Amino acid sequence: MRSRDPLPSRRLLVLCTLLVAVGLGYAEPTDHPERVVQRPEQRVGRPVRVVSLSFNGKSMAEITGVVDREGAKGADLIILPETWRGQKDSPEALDGPTVTAMAALAKKHSTYLVCPIDRRDGTRRLNTAVLIDRAGKIAGVYDKVYPYWSEFDLKPPVEPGQEARVFQTDFGKLGLAICFDVNFPAVWQRLADQGAELVVWPSAYSAGTSLQAHALNHHFYIVTSTLTRDCLVYDITGEELLYNKSADLNVSRITLDLDRGVYHQNFNIEKRDKLLKEHATEVKQVKWLDREQWFVLQATKPGVSARALAKQYGLEELRDYLSRSRHEIDQRRGRGLADSSRMGTADK
Repeated sequence: MRSRDPLPSRRLLVLCTLLVAVGLGYAEPTDHPERVVQRPEQRVGRPVRVVSLSFNGKSMAEITGVVDREGAKGADLIILPETWRGQKDSPEALDGPTVTAMAALAKKHSTYLVCPIDRRDGTRRLNTAVLIDRAGKIAGVYDKVYPYWSEFDLKPPVEPGQEARVFQTDFGKLGLAICFDVNFPAVWQRLADQGAELVVWPSAYSAGTSLQAHALNHHFYIVTSTLTRDCLVYDITGEELLYNKSADLNVSRITLDLDRGVYHQNFNIEKRDKLLKEHATEVKQVKWLDREQWFVLQATKPGVSARALAKQYGLEELRDYLSRSRHEIDQRRGRGLADSSRMGTADK
């Protein structure tokens, strides 16, 4: 059922809001003269400062220097491209030189870091993204579940990973996917099912709107780091927030607010109105997507969670609404669509 937005005056402010709101995400210059650190009580929403480095054919020494420089400016998460040191005759272990060097920098600058490597695990070879935490410890390992065909020609061949994975960080739930994974919706559904709020996608290429579809369908942010020297960032609504490309080494900075929530108009309008009336100085509506019948809420005051308040007022986030709807309707049918190969075909 279509609901008319009772807050039309807010529509005129949407463009300005998108440009200045901390929570939407904004590109930062890459030459900050000094590090700026906000105390938790000063932060509006749940901001995460992301740095994406995109390049190809750079030496370990050069990239170590870049990560050191960018980390010194302040970051919550630094991302490197897929197998950025190449896929050679000798893959390396988790305690090899690449992860060891990046772990030291993560600890030095108190940042999370996603470091993809061509990994050796016993006799197995895997295309792996390693998540390193602020203390320089390995916080998660994701093995690419859909290697590209040429990876099977390596000696030894790359083996497919077994599971799409989401990791808990101090800023939120981080999902990982790699390159060819973009073509397989089940990967992204699994990330959504595990509650991913931000998905990092290291890759050999850009993918473009293929990624946008996943952000649109599952309502998590997506940030890329590629060997094609570009960076894409998609919003929880599927909107493209950032696209940067460089001829040599691309450095992209963006701050994303993981406390922003997207909601369907169905069953939520009266609850939203009550929330905004009673917390007018703490939460605002920053997007009204009329054709999709969605809206986005964002905190405006430090120490306030828009998503927590929305839940308190009974609003159901869009991803939860769609997931619940799918499960309940499948139960009425007696099976899910994936449970029958005949669904969608005519009976003979």
